[in-house]
Amino acid sequence: MKWTGRRQSENVEDRRGMSTGGKAIVGGGALGIIILLLNLFGGENAQMLTPMLEQMNQQQTSTQAGTRELTSEEKELGKFVNAVFVDNEDIWQRIFDENNMEYRQPKIVLFSDAVETACGSATAASGPFYCPGDEKVYMDMTFFNELQTRFGAKGGDFAIAYVIAHEVGHHIQTVLGTSNKVRQLQQSRSEVEANKLSVALELQADFYAGVWTKYNQQNLDIDDIDEALSAAQAVGDDAIQSRTQGQVVPESFTHGSSEQRKYWFMRGYKTGDIRQGDTFAEMN
Repeated sequence: MKWTGRRQSENVEDRRGMSTGGKAIVGGGALGIIILLLNLFGGENAQMLTPMLEQMNQQQTSTQAGTRELTSEEKELGKFVNAVFVDNEDIWQRIFDENNMEYRQPKIVLFSDAVETACGSATAASGPFYCPGDEKVYMDMTFFNELQTRFGAKGGDFAIAYVIAHEVGHHIQTVLGTSNKVRQLQQSRSEVEANKLSVALELQADFYAGVWTKYNQQNLDIDDIDEALSAAQAVGDDAIQSRTQGQVVPESFTHGSSEQRKYWFMRGYKTGDIRQGDTFAEMN
């Protein structure tokens, strides 16, 4: 992705190298692998995963308060995240203006190990996530190493851009009121039906990531779409279940299959039209 020369966003908070100290409780994340696994599997499978989660949580949250100097690589990555977020700011403001809607900008927080949010405490094990309580995207960048080494996604900077755009997609849903409506509906539905609504919400965030990519295509490199699709493939519910459990349980999906995630990202990219993203109607 072509990203140099962007302005500096006022909505990027870089807390990397700043330790929160003490212990944090792992929070939920839109793409958080460990939390996602616990949500996907119940009963004996959840019990089997719990010790692993507790061990990871202990390792990642037993920190002492303090700061450290960021490496040159970390600083460069921070500049890249700023550029991607600036593109999200400008493009979504433009889209909302084109549709005569009022937009408010989210923020993004880069952190190391653990972080406090309006949605509770979280660790790096949560993966990237969006908190509607403070309208911020939270990212521990070590997630992307996990995405490649454990879940087989390709490398490349656009995998990061796709994840950021997906999380901003959840902010779009908050601004439009979609997220609140889904939460209300889920309260009166069975677990299976509530999961379907969750899948539709996640797929719509993938669709919005595709729309953003369409508007940003002048900055794309030749391999960027493949990198995004590889990341979508890696975080599909069926891919995660197959890799970790050896079986796929569609009724427990909460984020959508790999094919669904790739389809909705590409639908957003091909149409560039936010009115074409009614994932809820097509899930029925």
